[in-house]
Amino acid sequence: MAEVKSVQEPKTGKIGFSIKASVLGSIVAGIIFGIAMQMMGKLGMVAMLVGSESIAVGWIIHLVISLIFGLGFGIIESGRKNIYGLALIYGIILWVIGPLLIMPTMLGMGVMIGAAFTGAQLMNLMTHIGFALILAFVYKKTK
Repeated sequence: MAEVKSVQEPKTGKIGFSIKASVLGSIVAGIIFGIAMQMMGKLGMVAMLVGSESIAVGWIIHLVISLIFGLGFGIIESGRKNIYGLALIYGIILWVIGPLLIMPTMLGMGVMIGAAFTGAQLMNLMTHIGFALILAFVYKKTK
């Protein structure tokens, strides 16, 4: 008689997996994206969100935001087959929410929707899509 093996899910289940994969993915993507931001001199601007210009503070704020965005990805991923298509859309959404709406508003510049297709904002779009794709890659590999 053939032996049937039962595959048991870890006690944490799907939610635990999603949190673990999201945290790991957001840390990896956040560090890679943070290095790019530091090379472009943007971490000081991130620190300005909390009244500082320190690169160290910029890193902390950036990684906290990365973690929040990573957990958001884990919530909406929910076993979708095309995780990279989701990541592409998610990166676009992050771009709109972050550098086009929230960040410039918090820095007193108003929304930047009108400047969405300038060179600087298109570079922001590419980096946010890159962040989301790296997040998705690590998320999927953590499975």
